[in-house]
Amino acid sequence: MIELGSTGELKALRDAAVRAPELYGARAVRLSRLAAQGLPVPRGIVLPVPLVAKLAAEGPAEPGAGGPDPAGSHKAGAATPGIGAELSAVVAGLGPEALLAVRASPPNPAWGGPHAILNIGVTDADLPALSQRVGPRAARDLYRRLIQSYALGVAGLDDEGFEALLYDRLKLEGAEDETGLDATALDRLLDEYKAHFLAETGARFPQDKATQLLAALIAAARGWTSGTARILRQARGAPENAGLALLVQRMALGLGAVLDDDTPTADCGAGLARFIDDRTGAPGLTGRYLPQAQGQDAMMGLRTPMLLSQDERLAQGQPGLSLEERCPGAVQALREVGAQAAAILGDAQDLAFTLEQGQLWLLDAEPARRSARAAIRVAVELAQAGAIGQDEAILRVDPSSLIQHLHPQIDPSHRAEPIGRGLAASPGAATGRLVFSAEAAIASAAQDHPAILLRIETSPEDVRGMHAAAGLLTLRGGMTSHAAVIARGLGLPCVAGASEISLDARLGTVRTATGLTLREGDVITVDGSSGAVLAGAAPMIRPEMSGAVTTLLDWASARRTLRVRANADTPQDARVAQRFGADGIGLCRTEQMFFEEDRINVMREMILARDAAERRRALDQLLPMQRADFIELFEIMRGLPVTIRLLDPPLHEFLPVSAGEIAAVSAEMGVTPEAIRARSDMLAEVNPMLGKRGVRLAILMPEIYEMQARAIFEATLAVAERSGATVQPEIMIPLVSAAREVDFVRDRIADVAQAVRREHDAEIAYRLGVMVETPRAALRAGDLMRSAAFLSFGTNDLTQMTYGLSRDDAGRFMREYVATGVFGEDPFHALDVEGVGELVLIAAERARAARPDVALGLCGEHGGDPAAIRFCDIAGFDYVSCSPFRMPIAQLAAAQAALLRRVP
Repeated sequence: MIELGSTGELKALRDAAVRAPELYGARAVRLSRLAAQGLPVPRGIVLPVPLVAKLAAEGPAEPGAGGPDPAGSHKAGAATPGIGAELSAVVAGLGPEALLAVRASPPNPAWGGPHAILNIGVTDADLPALSQRVGPRAARDLYRRLIQSYALGVAGLDDEGFEALLYDRLKLEGAEDETGLDATALDRLLDEYKAHFLAETGARFPQDKATQLLAALIAAARGWTSGTARILRQARGAPENAGLALLVQRMALGLGAVLDDDTPTADCGAGLARFIDDRTGAPGLTGRYLPQAQGQDAMMGLRTPMLLSQDERLAQGQPGLSLEERCPGAVQALREVGAQAAAILGDAQDLAFTLEQGQLWLLDAEPARRSARAAIRVAVELAQAGAIGQDEAILRVDPSSLIQHLHPQIDPSHRAEPIGRGLAASPGAATGRLVFSAEAAIASAAQDHPAILLRIETSPEDVRGMHAAAGLLTLRGGMTSHAAVIARGLGLPCVAGASEISLDARLGTVRTATGLTLREGDVITVDGSSGAVLAGAAPMIRPEMSGAVTTLLDWASARRTLRVRANADTPQDARVAQRFGADGIGLCRTEQMFFEEDRINVMREMILARDAAERRRALDQLLPMQRADFIELFEIMRGLPVTIRLLDPPLHEFLPVSAGEIAAVSAEMGVTPEAIRARSDMLAEVNPMLGKRGVRLAILMPEIYEMQARAIFEATLAVAERSGATVQPEIMIPLVSAAREVDFVRDRIADVAQAVRREHDAEIAYRLGVMVETPRAALRAGDLMRSAAFLSFGTNDLTQMTYGLSRDDAGRFMREYVATGVFGEDPFHALDVEGVGELVLIAAERARAARPDVALGLCGEHGGDPAAIRFCDIAGFDYVSCSPFRMPIAQLAAAQAALLRRVP
């Protein structure tokens, strides 16, 4: 047993408790640490887990009702040799006049435990002395509370009998609650309680402090080992054999004398104090306090509690006075203890406390509840105050929680039933008018009306509308569908695959899962962080990237070794990436540049060309446009690496689909609708994602990649001439399966580079690499190294091909797969380390064996997933690349991975 609040020889043992929550329980560890630093923790002892287990196994057969016999004697000491005598010595050491409390101290507070038994030690013989100490009324109320809690916790009686007796007594005395009962009325109630105890147990209430204490301890120990308790704590995540420690402490009496007019004084009572705003993490004292109370009375609604601080009372407009206004000295002491507890325990705490004649006593401290947003501020401020180190602050914050700082979020206090659900495809929330087309979204934005664009699924034609919309809702698609990927790049809230919602395009109506009918113009809210769709406007919390968040990311940047690049397709994306501190661009999807309004039809001319000569004429028009984009990208990134993926998607994606779109393109380009449809039919494929796209386009139409290579090289020289900056672009070939494909493209690009060198009489440096998206490319990575200087893993397609899952259609059943446990997580959302991850590791090993200096990166959507980032850090990758708005998440995750790797 270990004494709390003591000095001298027992201090070493107390320090041992600090390091052993599995032996002494979390509560005892916290309180011992606070007591060691002089905080006002009531003196007490800790019964460690082995001793509590011994009590449960060796105590009397019937603790409680069968423990005390009708004469009030107790035989438990015979069953547990030495424990009874030791407890008697402890009781004497804590003071003969002290009342005691037995409280549970499990290793993890979330596992629960037996309820506290308070006021142990009140007997008929001790009542007069106790009355002298706290007043006749308070002494009897303490005795009443002991009998009731002992009957419940030790004798196993029902609470209802005692509550009925209290209710009847209140009615007879004309009192609203127990504080209205005077000493005489409480004497009558005590007699009724003792009679009820005798009638239910066959034994008188025990009249010996050690007897009461030992029975309470044995009951708590046995209660922990009961079948029901075991099942409940296992449901909370506790191991089957979890132990329990018990605390025995001097009571801090929250009951005391009352004024002459029977008004309870405020200097005796109990409460709970919080020292941070649980939403923002801002410092400030809030909480509840109940005069003439003990334990959790203030939070149980028995009487109306008072607020702790004057500021909180005024903010809420509550009548009456706060505890601060009634007992300013006690509240000042509470503020000081709160700050000290945070410094000692290294975290903001919620404190359970008691005032006894104005003296503050600390009963428990638990880490304060907080939102993810508040957690960042608390961690940073603790580190700045020296309570924890910067490394600890970095490790305490869940990287995914940064989403709340990057995007608007629905106020968590808002309660509304969703009218539909889909996948949380792009975080953040947005409210706007429902629109069904890109053109309608653009028109709505032009009138300063935010719009939510609803599409069955998006195509490149919808990108302009996505730029204009406030949020996106699709009825089909998964986490890596076109809608999800583009929305994440734009920082646009998106709910994808909301299959419970149906669109009637003919009537222009939407039918929701709840049976609600919506029309264009109706206001809805999409929550891309949860996948919920709500009717009407929801209150929002605005994003905030400053203060503590900026400080934390600065600390993280100094510690991470894995570089974090951005997926940036346009100059606008690059500026966002630069603002978030990107280490370069890890993926520039050049096809996004072609969907701009001023060049989409030129791209279509190239696709509709009848031969290579016509195709080159169209490409000649695209060349200056693409070159201008690359110049802007290079200038924005200021010498940082820029990885440019050459054209990837199948060409049919650039052609119009609907009759209206075909007619409009036909009129603008002077091409018959029939010619457009014929070309679409010629390009149509049963499975276009596995068809003529990526490097296959380069083999069959080499002039496309030649134009892009020339645009890259000429942009490189133009930037060098303008600013003197050295640019070394990284050219990446998509959808490779065989080394010969890379060799073919390598030779063509080398020819273009040589031609540009001759034309401009200037040197050109570049690196050629491969985007590993097919299982064969991963397995033959060693072969690829004869032409490639880097490999970047495109895990969207690699996951799709490894699983044989369509990333656009998997959303229709993925939720059910995850819910039934077939998949632990959506593999398009969280990297499958066992399957896809093994392919990545095989490729990395074989690539390094063939070329030790190969650079390795990951540029799929998993590049912003903290678990995937740790995987890449352990695997020794050089960088990950993710959408700009996920970069802070990736940066923090990379720092955590580096710190965890250093832990032995």
